[in-house]
Amino acid sequence: MSARTHLERRFNAQRILGGVCAAAVMPKVCIYSHDTFGLGHLRRNLAIADQLLRSEPRFEVWLLTGSPVIRQWTLPPGLHVQPLPPVVKTGAEQYAARAPGQLFGLTKGYREALIMKLIEEQRPDVLLVDHAPCGMNGELLSTLALIRNELPETRTVLGLRDILDGPAAVRRSWAEQDVHALIEHAYDDVFVYGSERLFDVVSAYGLSGAAAQRVKYCGYVLGRSRAEQLSAAAAMGVCWDAERAAGRPVVLVTAGGGGDGHFLMHSYVRGLCAGQENAFFSVIVTGPLMPPEQSAALQAAVAGRRDVQILGYTTELVPSIGAAELVVSMAGYNTSVELLAARKKAILVPRSVPREEQKLRAGLLAGLGLCECVPADERLAASLAERVPAALAAPVPHERLWGDVDLRGAERIAVELAGRARRAAPRVQGAA
Repeated sequence: MSARTHLERRFNAQRILGGVCAAAVMPKVCIYSHDTFGLGHLRRNLAIADQLLRSEPRFEVWLLTGSPVIRQWTLPPGLHVQPLPPVVKTGAEQYAARAPGQLFGLTKGYREALIMKLIEEQRPDVLLVDHAPCGMNGELLSTLALIRNELPETRTVLGLRDILDGPAAVRRSWAEQDVHALIEHAYDDVFVYGSERLFDVVSAYGLSGAAAQRVKYCGYVLGRSRAEQLSAAAAMGVCWDAERAAGRPVVLVTAGGGGDGHFLMHSYVRGLCAGQENAFFSVIVTGPLMPPEQSAALQAAVAGRRDVQILGYTTELVPSIGAAELVVSMAGYNTSVELLAARKKAILVPRSVPREEQKLRAGLLAGLGLCECVPADERLAASLAERVPAALAAPVPHERLWGDVDLRGAERIAVELAGRARRAAPRVQGAA
Protein backbone atom coordinates (compact mmCIF):
# COMPACT_ATOMS: atom_id res chain seq x y z
CA MET A 1 0.00 0.00 0.00
CA SER A 2 1.44 3.40 -0.93
CA ALA A 3 1.74 6.18 1.63
CA ARG A 4 -0.85 8.25 -0.28
CA THR A 5 -3.36 5.38 -0.36
CA HIS A 6 -2.81 4.76 3.35
CA LEU A 7 -3.54 8.38 4.27
CA GLU A 8 -6.58 8.52 1.98
CA ARG A 9 -8.03 5.41 3.64
CA ARG A 10 -7.48 6.90 7.10
CA PHE A 11 -9.25 10.07 5.98
CA ASN A 12 -12.18 8.24 4.40
CA ALA A 13 -12.66 6.01 7.46
CA GLN A 14 -12.79 9.05 9.74
CA ARG A 15 -15.22 10.83 7.39
CA ILE A 16 -17.56 7.82 7.20
CA LEU A 17 -17.49 6.82 10.87
CA GLY A 18 -17.53 10.31 12.32
CA GLY A 19 -19.73 12.04 9.81
CA VAL A 20 -16.98 14.56 9.16
CA CYS A 21 -17.00 16.10 5.71
CA ALA A 22 -13.64 16.94 4.22
CA ALA A 23 -11.89 16.99 7.59
CA ALA A 24 -8.18 16.42 7.99
CA VAL A 25 -6.99 13.18 9.53
CA MET A 26 -5.63 13.30 13.07
CA PRO A 27 -1.92 14.14 12.75
CA LYS A 28 0.27 11.21 13.72
CA VAL A 29 3.65 11.79 15.35
CA CYS A 30 6.27 9.19 16.25
CA ILE A 31 8.88 10.27 18.80
CA TYR A 32 12.20 8.44 18.92
CA SER A 33 13.91 8.53 22.32
CA HIS A 34 17.06 6.39 22.48
CA ASP A 35 17.33 6.53 26.34
CA THR A 36 20.71 4.94 26.91
CA PHE A 37 21.40 6.64 30.25
CA GLY A 38 19.39 8.41 32.91
CA LEU A 39 15.86 9.76 32.70
CA GLY A 40 16.41 13.08 30.94
CA HIS A 41 15.40 12.10 27.41
CA LEU A 42 12.40 10.11 28.62
CA ARG A 43 11.07 12.94 30.79
CA ARG A 44 11.49 15.55 28.06
CA ASN A 45 9.81 13.41 25.42
CA LEU A 46 6.94 12.52 27.74
CA ALA A 47 6.44 16.26 28.31
CA ILE A 48 6.25 16.81 24.55
CA ALA A 49 3.92 13.83 24.08
CA ASP A 50 1.66 15.08 26.87
CA GLN A 51 1.37 18.49 25.20
CA LEU A 52 0.61 16.93 21.80
CA LEU A 53 -2.12 14.75 23.30
CA ARG A 54 -3.75 17.76 24.97
CA SER A 55 -3.48 20.12 21.99
CA GLU A 56 -5.90 21.10 19.27
CA PRO A 57 -5.79 19.62 16.74
CA ARG A 58 -5.51 16.30 18.53
CA PHE A 59 -2.48 14.19 17.73
CA GLU A 60 -1.99 10.46 17.69
CA VAL A 61 1.37 9.93 19.38
CA TRP A 62 3.75 6.97 19.45
CA LEU A 63 6.85 6.88 21.62
CA LEU A 64 9.80 4.64 20.74
CA THR A 65 11.90 4.37 23.90
CA GLY A 66 14.75 2.29 25.23
CA SER A 67 14.22 3.38 28.83
CA PRO A 68 14.34 0.47 31.30
CA VAL A 69 11.85 2.24 33.62
CA ILE A 70 9.17 3.22 31.09
CA ARG A 71 6.58 0.92 32.67
CA GLN A 72 7.14 2.52 36.10
CA TRP A 73 6.30 5.98 34.79
CA THR A 74 2.96 7.76 34.77
CA LEU A 75 2.23 8.03 31.05
CA PRO A 76 -0.01 10.61 29.37
CA PRO A 77 -3.46 9.17 28.58
CA GLY A 78 -3.67 7.96 24.98
CA LEU A 79 0.07 7.60 24.43
CA HIS A 80 1.16 4.53 22.43
CA VAL A 81 4.51 3.10 23.52
CA GLN A 82 6.85 0.84 21.58
CA PRO A 83 9.57 -0.32 24.01
CA LEU A 84 13.03 -0.94 22.61
CA PRO A 85 15.43 -3.43 24.24
CA PRO A 86 17.44 -1.32 26.73
CA VAL A 87 21.11 -0.63 26.22
CA VAL A 88 23.59 1.18 28.46
CA LYS A 89 26.29 3.64 27.44
CA THR A 90 29.75 2.42 28.43
CA GLY A 91 31.87 5.18 26.82
CA ALA A 92 31.94 7.73 24.02
CA GLU A 93 29.65 6.21 21.36
CA GLN A 94 30.11 2.81 23.01
CA TYR A 95 27.18 0.73 24.23
CA ALA A 96 26.28 -2.66 25.68
CA ALA A 97 23.04 -4.57 26.06
CA ARG A 98 21.55 -3.91 29.50
CA ALA A 99 20.26 -7.49 29.82
CA PRO A 100 23.01 -9.86 31.07
CA GLY A 101 24.33 -12.27 28.47
CA GLN A 102 22.80 -10.47 25.48
CA LEU A 103 24.98 -9.57 22.51
CA PHE A 104 24.95 -5.86 21.72
CA GLY A 105 24.92 -6.49 17.96
CA LEU A 106 21.74 -8.56 18.17
CA THR A 107 20.12 -6.12 20.57
CA LYS A 108 20.88 -3.23 18.23
CA GLY A 109 19.61 -5.23 15.25
CA TYR A 110 16.31 -5.93 17.00
CA ARG A 111 15.93 -2.27 17.97
CA GLU A 112 16.50 -1.26 14.33
CA ALA A 113 13.90 -3.77 13.17
CA LEU A 114 11.32 -2.58 15.70
CA ILE A 115 11.84 1.06 14.70
CA MET A 116 11.51 0.38 10.99
CA LYS A 117 8.53 -1.92 11.50
CA LEU A 118 6.63 0.76 13.44
CA ILE A 119 7.38 3.48 10.89
CA GLU A 120 6.30 1.23 8.01
CA GLU A 121 3.08 0.22 9.78
CA GLN A 122 2.10 3.63 11.17
CA ARG A 123 3.41 5.85 8.37
CA PRO A 124 3.46 8.93 10.60
CA ASP A 125 3.06 12.48 9.39
CA VAL A 126 6.11 13.43 11.46
CA LEU A 127 9.04 11.51 12.95
CA LEU A 128 10.54 13.55 15.80
CA VAL A 129 14.04 12.32 16.64
CA ASP A 130 15.38 13.30 20.05
CA HIS A 131 19.03 14.25 20.53
CA ALA A 132 20.80 11.65 18.36
CA PRO A 133 20.63 12.47 14.60
CA CYS A 134 21.87 8.98 13.65
CA GLY A 135 20.09 7.22 16.50
CA MET A 136 21.90 5.13 19.09
CA ASN A 137 25.02 3.81 17.34
CA GLY A 138 23.50 4.61 13.93
CA GLU A 139 20.34 2.57 14.46
CA LEU A 140 18.12 5.20 12.76
CA LEU A 141 19.98 5.47 9.47
CA SER A 142 18.05 2.72 7.70
CA THR A 143 14.73 4.20 8.83
CA LEU A 144 15.74 7.70 7.69
CA ALA A 145 16.72 6.26 4.31
CA LEU A 146 13.38 4.45 4.06
CA ILE A 147 11.48 7.66 4.79
CA ARG A 148 13.41 9.66 2.22
CA ASN A 149 12.98 7.03 -0.51
CA GLU A 150 9.54 5.50 0.15
CA LEU A 151 7.61 7.73 2.57
CA PRO A 152 7.90 11.23 1.10
CA GLU A 153 4.84 12.47 3.06
CA THR A 154 6.58 11.84 6.39
CA ARG A 155 8.46 14.89 7.65
CA THR A 156 11.55 14.30 9.74
CA VAL A 157 12.39 16.65 12.62
CA LEU A 158 15.51 16.58 14.79
CA GLY A 159 14.90 17.82 18.34
CA LEU A 160 17.92 19.06 20.29
CA ARG A 161 18.34 20.49 23.76
CA ASP A 162 20.37 23.66 23.41
CA ILE A 163 23.52 22.60 25.28
CA LEU A 164 24.72 19.14 24.21
CA ASP A 165 28.36 19.39 25.32
CA GLY A 166 31.19 21.84 24.92
CA PRO A 167 30.96 23.34 21.41
CA ALA A 168 34.35 21.96 20.37
CA ALA A 169 33.37 18.44 21.47
CA VAL A 170 30.05 18.62 19.58
CA ARG A 171 31.74 19.86 16.42
CA ARG A 172 34.31 17.06 16.63
CA SER A 173 31.68 14.36 17.24
CA TRP A 174 29.42 15.65 14.48
CA ALA A 175 32.32 15.77 12.03
CA GLU A 176 33.18 12.14 12.80
CA GLN A 177 29.56 11.09 12.18
CA ASP A 178 29.04 13.46 9.22
CA VAL A 179 26.03 14.92 11.03
CA HIS A 180 25.96 18.22 9.09
CA ALA A 181 25.44 16.36 5.83
CA LEU A 182 22.91 14.03 7.46
CA ILE A 183 20.82 16.99 8.65
CA GLU A 184 20.87 18.49 5.14
CA HIS A 185 19.85 15.22 3.48
CA ALA A 186 17.65 13.44 6.01
CA TYR A 187 15.94 16.12 8.14
CA ASP A 188 13.36 18.71 7.18
CA ASP A 189 13.64 20.73 10.39
CA VAL A 190 15.75 21.12 13.52
CA PHE A 191 13.91 22.13 16.71
CA VAL A 192 16.10 23.55 19.46
CA TYR A 193 14.67 23.21 22.97
CA GLY A 194 16.09 26.49 24.17
CA SER A 195 16.57 30.19 23.40
CA GLU A 196 18.84 31.67 20.76
CA ARG A 197 19.46 34.67 23.00
CA LEU A 198 20.84 32.45 25.76
CA PHE A 199 22.70 29.87 23.65
CA ASP A 200 23.17 30.13 19.88
CA VAL A 201 23.27 26.55 18.61
CA VAL A 202 23.93 27.51 14.99
CA SER A 203 27.09 29.40 15.91
CA ALA A 204 28.23 27.05 18.69
CA TYR A 205 27.99 23.87 16.61
CA GLY A 206 29.02 25.31 13.26
CA LEU A 207 25.76 24.79 11.39
CA SER A 208 25.63 26.51 8.02
CA GLY A 209 23.79 26.50 4.72
CA ALA A 210 20.59 24.46 4.51
CA ALA A 211 21.09 22.94 7.96
CA ALA A 212 21.26 26.36 9.63
CA GLN A 213 18.15 27.55 7.81
CA ARG A 214 16.15 24.63 9.20
CA VAL A 215 16.77 25.57 12.85
CA LYS A 216 13.77 26.74 14.90
CA TYR A 217 14.23 27.83 18.54
CA CYS A 218 11.16 26.63 20.43
CA GLY A 219 11.95 27.61 24.03
CA TYR A 220 12.64 25.32 26.97
CA VAL A 221 10.40 22.26 27.25
CA LEU A 222 8.13 22.12 30.28
CA GLY A 223 5.29 19.63 30.16
CA ARG A 224 2.75 21.87 31.82
CA SER A 225 2.51 25.63 32.24
CA ARG A 226 3.70 27.23 35.48
CA ALA A 227 0.10 27.71 36.61
CA GLU A 228 -0.63 24.02 35.99
CA GLN A 229 2.57 23.05 37.81
CA LEU A 230 1.55 25.05 40.89
CA SER A 231 -1.97 23.62 40.78
CA ALA A 232 -0.61 20.07 40.54
CA ALA A 233 1.75 20.73 43.45
CA ALA A 234 -1.14 21.84 45.63
CA ALA A 235 -3.29 18.85 44.64
CA MET A 236 -0.72 16.04 44.82
CA GLY A 237 1.26 16.83 47.94
CA VAL A 238 4.92 16.14 48.57
CA CYS A 239 7.10 13.04 48.57
CA TRP A 240 8.43 13.43 52.13
CA ASP A 241 6.94 12.68 55.53
CA ALA A 242 5.36 15.99 56.57
CA GLU A 243 5.19 14.92 60.23
CA ARG A 244 8.94 14.29 60.30
CA ALA A 245 9.62 17.64 58.64
CA ALA A 246 7.60 19.20 61.49
CA GLY A 247 7.24 22.61 59.90
CA ARG A 248 10.96 23.08 59.24
CA PRO A 249 12.16 24.47 55.88
CA VAL A 250 12.84 21.59 53.49
CA VAL A 251 15.95 21.15 51.37
CA LEU A 252 15.28 18.75 48.49
CA VAL A 253 18.33 16.95 47.08
CA THR A 254 17.93 15.25 43.71
CA ALA A 255 20.08 13.93 40.87
CA GLY A 256 17.48 12.87 38.30
CA GLY A 257 17.67 9.15 37.65
CA GLY A 258 20.51 8.82 40.14
CA GLY A 259 22.80 6.70 37.99
CA ASP A 260 25.63 9.18 38.43
CA GLY A 261 24.34 11.17 41.41
CA HIS A 262 26.04 9.39 44.31
CA PHE A 263 28.91 11.90 44.45
CA LEU A 264 26.45 14.73 45.14
CA MET A 265 24.41 12.91 47.76
CA HIS A 266 27.42 11.42 49.50
CA SER A 267 28.98 14.88 49.74
CA TYR A 268 25.72 16.39 51.00
CA VAL A 269 25.45 13.75 53.73
CA ARG A 270 29.10 14.26 54.74
CA GLY A 271 28.79 18.01 54.87
CA LEU A 272 25.38 18.53 56.45
CA CYS A 273 24.45 15.34 58.26
CA ALA A 274 27.67 14.46 60.05
CA GLY A 275 27.24 16.77 63.05
CA GLN A 276 24.30 17.82 65.18
CA GLU A 277 20.80 18.00 63.77
CA ASN A 278 20.05 20.95 61.52
CA ALA A 279 17.26 23.50 61.82
CA PHE A 280 16.09 22.43 58.36
CA PHE A 281 14.82 19.08 57.06
CA SER A 282 16.71 17.36 54.20
CA VAL A 283 14.95 15.09 51.72
CA ILE A 284 17.29 13.07 49.48
CA VAL A 285 15.70 11.39 46.43
CA THR A 286 18.29 8.94 45.12
CA GLY A 287 16.52 8.05 41.85
CA PRO A 288 15.57 4.66 40.39
CA LEU A 289 18.89 4.14 38.60
CA MET A 290 21.21 4.51 41.59
CA PRO A 291 22.99 1.19 42.31
CA PRO A 292 21.45 -0.50 45.39
CA GLU A 293 24.75 -0.63 47.29
CA GLN A 294 25.18 3.16 46.96
CA SER A 295 21.64 3.82 48.12
CA ALA A 296 22.13 1.47 51.09
CA ALA A 297 25.34 3.27 52.08
CA LEU A 298 23.50 6.60 52.14
CA GLN A 299 20.74 5.11 54.29
CA ALA A 300 23.30 3.76 56.74
CA ALA A 301 25.06 7.13 56.94
CA VAL A 302 21.90 8.91 58.15
CA ALA A 303 20.48 6.13 60.30
CA GLY A 304 18.89 7.51 63.45
CA ARG A 305 18.81 11.13 62.29
CA ARG A 306 15.50 12.99 62.52
CA ASP A 307 16.44 15.83 60.18
CA VAL A 308 16.88 13.79 56.99
CA GLN A 309 14.81 11.37 54.93
CA ILE A 310 16.03 9.29 52.00
CA LEU A 311 13.63 8.11 49.29
CA GLY A 312 14.25 5.78 46.38
CA TYR A 313 12.43 7.82 43.75
CA THR A 314 9.18 9.49 42.82
CA THR A 315 7.74 9.82 39.33
CA GLU A 316 6.10 13.11 40.38
CA LEU A 317 8.94 15.27 41.65
CA VAL A 318 7.44 18.60 40.53
CA PRO A 319 5.07 19.05 43.52
CA SER A 320 7.97 18.47 45.89
CA ILE A 321 10.17 20.97 44.05
CA GLY A 322 7.39 23.50 44.38
CA ALA A 323 7.00 22.93 48.13
CA ALA A 324 10.70 22.84 49.06
CA GLU A 325 12.44 25.95 50.35
CA LEU A 326 15.66 25.09 48.52
CA VAL A 327 16.69 22.50 45.93
CA VAL A 328 20.20 21.06 45.64
CA SER A 329 20.66 19.16 42.40
CA MET A 330 22.81 18.40 39.43
CA ALA A 331 22.26 20.57 36.37
CA GLY A 332 20.42 18.27 33.96
CA TYR A 333 18.09 19.87 31.44
CA ASN A 334 14.76 18.74 32.90
CA THR A 335 15.50 19.43 36.55
CA SER A 336 16.88 22.86 35.67
CA VAL A 337 13.75 23.72 33.69
CA GLU A 338 11.48 22.53 36.50
CA LEU A 339 13.41 24.68 38.98
CA LEU A 340 12.97 27.68 36.70
CA ALA A 341 9.25 27.02 36.35
CA ALA A 342 8.84 26.77 40.12
CA ARG A 343 10.99 29.92 40.57
CA LYS A 344 12.81 28.11 43.30
CA LYS A 345 16.05 28.91 45.09
CA ALA A 346 18.60 26.35 43.92
CA ILE A 347 22.19 25.24 44.29
CA LEU A 348 23.37 23.42 41.17
CA VAL A 349 26.30 21.00 41.34
CA PRO A 350 27.06 20.12 37.71
CA ARG A 351 29.03 17.07 36.71
CA SER A 352 31.89 17.82 34.33
CA VAL A 353 32.35 14.32 32.86
CA PRO A 354 31.72 12.72 30.46
CA ARG A 355 30.29 15.97 29.02
CA GLU A 356 30.53 19.68 29.83
CA GLU A 357 26.79 20.13 29.28
CA GLN A 358 25.81 20.54 32.93
CA LYS A 359 28.76 22.80 33.75
CA LEU A 360 27.83 25.14 30.89
CA ARG A 361 24.13 25.17 31.83
CA ALA A 362 24.77 25.83 35.51
CA GLY A 363 27.18 28.63 34.64
CA LEU A 364 24.63 30.17 32.27
CA LEU A 365 21.84 30.15 34.86
CA ALA A 366 24.14 31.40 37.61
CA GLY A 367 25.17 34.25 35.30
CA LEU A 368 21.50 35.21 35.01
CA GLY A 369 21.26 35.34 38.81
CA LEU A 370 18.80 32.40 38.96
CA CYS A 371 20.86 29.92 40.98
CA GLU A 372 24.14 29.27 42.72
CA CYS A 373 26.73 27.03 41.09
CA VAL A 374 29.04 24.92 43.26
CA PRO A 375 31.82 22.91 41.59
CA ALA A 376 31.94 19.15 42.12
CA ASP A 377 35.47 19.09 43.47
CA GLU A 378 37.19 17.73 46.57
CA ARG A 379 35.71 20.58 48.66
CA LEU A 380 32.12 19.81 47.71
CA ALA A 381 31.04 18.57 51.17
CA ALA A 382 32.45 21.67 52.88
CA SER A 383 31.04 23.96 50.20
CA LEU A 384 27.53 22.56 50.62
CA ALA A 385 27.76 22.77 54.42
CA GLU A 386 28.54 26.47 54.00
CA ARG A 387 26.23 27.37 51.12
CA VAL A 388 23.00 25.56 52.06
CA PRO A 389 22.29 27.54 55.27
CA ALA A 390 23.26 30.77 53.49
CA ALA A 391 20.94 30.00 50.55
CA LEU A 392 18.06 29.24 52.89
CA ALA A 393 18.49 32.67 54.47
CA ALA A 394 18.82 34.49 51.14
CA PRO A 395 15.84 35.98 49.25
CA VAL A 396 14.36 34.40 46.11
CA PRO A 397 15.81 35.94 42.90
CA HIS A 398 13.96 39.06 41.74
CA GLU A 399 10.80 38.55 39.68
CA ARG A 400 12.20 40.23 36.56
CA LEU A 401 15.07 37.72 36.33
CA TRP A 402 12.77 34.76 35.72
CA GLY A 403 11.33 36.46 32.63
CA ASP A 404 14.63 35.99 30.80
CA VAL A 405 13.87 32.29 30.28
CA ASP A 406 11.23 31.13 27.77
CA LEU A 407 9.43 28.01 29.09
CA ARG A 408 6.82 27.58 26.35
CA GLY A 409 8.77 25.03 24.33
CA ALA A 410 6.24 22.19 24.47
CA GLU A 411 3.40 24.46 23.32
CA ARG A 412 5.42 25.80 20.38
CA ILE A 413 6.49 22.30 19.37
CA ALA A 414 2.83 21.25 19.19
CA VAL A 415 1.99 24.26 17.00
CA GLU A 416 4.98 23.68 14.73
CA LEU A 417 4.26 19.95 14.34
CA ALA A 418 0.61 20.61 13.53
CA GLY A 419 1.70 22.92 10.74
CA ARG A 420 4.19 20.45 9.39
CA ALA A 421 1.67 17.59 9.48
CA ARG A 422 -0.75 19.68 7.43
CA ARG A 423 1.94 20.42 4.86
CA ALA A 424 2.99 16.77 4.78
CA ALA A 425 -0.49 15.32 4.22
CA PRO A 426 -1.53 14.97 0.55
CA ARG A 427 -4.58 16.84 -0.63
CA VAL A 428 -7.56 14.51 -0.30
CA GLN A 429 -10.08 14.50 -3.12
CA GLY A 430 -13.06 16.66 -2.17
CA ALA A 431 -11.16 18.61 0.49
CA ALA A 432 -11.11 22.39 0.37
